[in-house]
Amino acid sequence: MKPGTVVALGLIRFDLRRYLLGAFLWLPVSVIPIAGGLILQRLFDQPAGLASALWLCAAFVGVELIRGLVMVVAWVYGDWWWVAAATLLRANVLRSLMTARGPAATRLPHSTGEAVSRLRDDVSDEVNLVDEAIELAGAVLFGLVAVTIMATIDPVITLVLVLPMVAIGVLGRLMRERIRVLHGRARVLGAGATAFIGEIFTATLAIKTAGAEQATLDRLRAHNRRRRDAAIKDKLATDLLDTATGASVELSVGLVLLLAAGSMRAGEFTVGDLALFTTYVSWLTMLPRTIGAILYRLPQAAVATERLGRLMAAHEDAHDLARDAGVFLDGEPPVIVTEPVTGALEVFESRGLTALHPGGGGVFDVDLRVARGSFTVITGAVGSGKTTLVRALLGLLPREAGEVTWNGEPIEAPDRAGYAGQVPRLFSASLRENLLLGHPADDEDLHRALKLAVFEEDLATMPEGLDTVVGPRGMRLSGGQVQRATAARALVRRPDLLVVDDLSSALDAETERLLWERVAGGQDTLLVVSHRRAALERADQVIVMDRGRVAGRGPLAVLLETCPEMRRLWTEESERSALPEGQFGLTS
Repeated sequence: MKPGTVVALGLIRFDLRRYLLGAFLWLPVSVIPIAGGLILQRLFDQPAGLASALWLCAAFVGVELIRGLVMVVAWVYGDWWWVAAATLLRANVLRSLMTARGPAATRLPHSTGEAVSRLRDDVSDEVNLVDEAIELAGAVLFGLVAVTIMATIDPVITLVLVLPMVAIGVLGRLMRERIRVLHGRARVLGAGATAFIGEIFTATLAIKTAGAEQATLDRLRAHNRRRRDAAIKDKLATDLLDTATGASVELSVGLVLLLAAGSMRAGEFTVGDLALFTTYVSWLTMLPRTIGAILYRLPQAAVATERLGRLMAAHEDAHDLARDAGVFLDGEPPVIVTEPVTGALEVFESRGLTALHPGGGGVFDVDLRVARGSFTVITGAVGSGKTTLVRALLGLLPREAGEVTWNGEPIEAPDRAGYAGQVPRLFSASLRENLLLGHPADDEDLHRALKLAVFEEDLATMPEGLDTVVGPRGMRLSGGQVQRATAARALVRRPDLLVVDDLSSALDAETERLLWERVAGGQDTLLVVSHRRAALERADQVIVMDRGRVAGRGPLAVLLETCPEMRRLWTEESERSALPEGQFGLTS
C-alpha cells in the first residue's frame, strides 16, 4: 500500500465515529437536490391548479431550507474533524522529532521556513484529500440516482451527459504525474523564499554593517522569481484540469438542450423532464469537478506524504505519521510524567564510536570513559571532531559504528544528561520560560541554577527579573549572557551528567574562572568541550582530538609531556591568553 494511502486511511480511522458522522451529515447535502428535481418535474408536467402549484413550490422551498440547515451543521462538524486531523499529523511529526530514538538534526530541513511549510501546507494537502473524499462520495451517490432517473426518461441524452465525465477522468490520470512534480517544486521553492525572509529579519544588523542591503534585495528577488514561476506552473496545471472539467460541463448542458429540443417537438420529452434534466445537470457538474479536484489532490498528497515522512525517524513510516496518539481539542490533555529509563550514573562510555558530520568529516573509532564525579575535557583544533563526538555521544548524530553505554547498558541517547550546546538556542519568551521549557521547578531551583551559571548579577539588573523577555533567539542578551543562560537551563534539571560544548568562548577570564569553580562544585560529573586553560587546568581527564581521532588522553600534566598535539594547543592558548584585552586569537 502506498504511503499516501496509509496516511489517508489512518486519518479516517483515528476518529472513525466523527468522520462517518460528518459524512452522513454531508451526504444529504448532495442527495437532497434529487427531491428538488422531482418536485419541479411534477410542477411543470401536471395539469395543476393554483393550490397544488403553491404546495409544490412550498415543498421545493422547504427541501432547499432543509438542505441549507444540514449544510451548516455538516460544515461546522467537518471543520472540527479537519482541525483534529491536521493536529494529529503535526503532533506526530513533532513527537518524532522530540522523542524518537536517533538524531533529529539529520531529518530537519535546511531552514525553519521549510519546516514550517511542511507542517502548514503539506499537512493541509493530506487532510484536504481525505476531506474531499466525503464530497466525492456525495457526488457519486447523487450521480448514480440522478443518472438512473434520467436514463428512464431518455437514455441517449443521459449518455451525452456521462461521456464528458469519463473524458475528464482520463485527462486527470494523464496529468497526475506532471502535477505531482510541479507541486513538489512549488512547495520547495516557496519554503526557500519564506526561509530567506526569516533570515533577513534575524540578520538585520549583519546586513546593515556589511552594506549588503541591495545584495540582500537582489537575492530575495531571485528567490521570489523562482518561487513565482514554480507557483504559476503548479497553479496552471491544476487550473487547466479544472477548466477542462468546467468546459465539459458546459458542453454537456449545451448538448442536452440541443437534443431535448427535437424530443420535445416529437412529444417524447416534456417541459417537466427538461426542468428535471437542467436541475440535475447543474448538480451533476459537482461530480466531474470533485473528480478533477481529487485527481490533482492525489499527487499533491503524495508530495506531502514524502515531505512529512522525511521529518520522521528512520525506523518510522507512514503508519507512525498517522498514528492515533490522541488529540485534545475540547479538554485538558493528560498529565505526562517522563521518568528516566536508565539508572543513576556510575560510568558513561563509548567503544569504537564512529560518526560522520553531515557537512563532512567525523570521528572514528573513539573510546571514551567518564566516571561519576569526574571532570573530563575534550579539546582539539578547529575541525578536529570535538562537537561531532559530543553530538554522537548524546544521540544527536547517527552512529556509523561502535556503541555508547550507560552503566554498561547500550543506549541510543542518555536520558539523565543535560546539554549546553555550542550554539545557544533561546526563544522569544521570558527568561523563566527559556530556563524551564516545561520542566517542573520552583524559583529556588531557578536561582540555584542561575547562581551556578554566574548569572545572579545579570538577573538583578533585569527590569522584570525572571519574567524579562529576552527577544528572538535571546537577542536582548549579550553573547556571554546567552551562554550562561543556556548553562543554567541545563543545570536546573540537576542532570547526572552535564555536557557542555565551548561554553566559555564569550566570557572574560574572571567570569570563566568563577563559572567553572561553581559548576564543578555544584555538579558531580562533567563532560566539557573546551580549549580554554581554566577548563583544562581543572580537568581530571583530557581527551585530545586530532582529525577525528583520539591523539591522547589522561591528566593535563601527563599530556603536556607525552602528546605533541596537546603541547601545540597549550602553547597557542597560552599565547592567546597573553594578548592584551580586546585582542583575540582564533578559537575552535
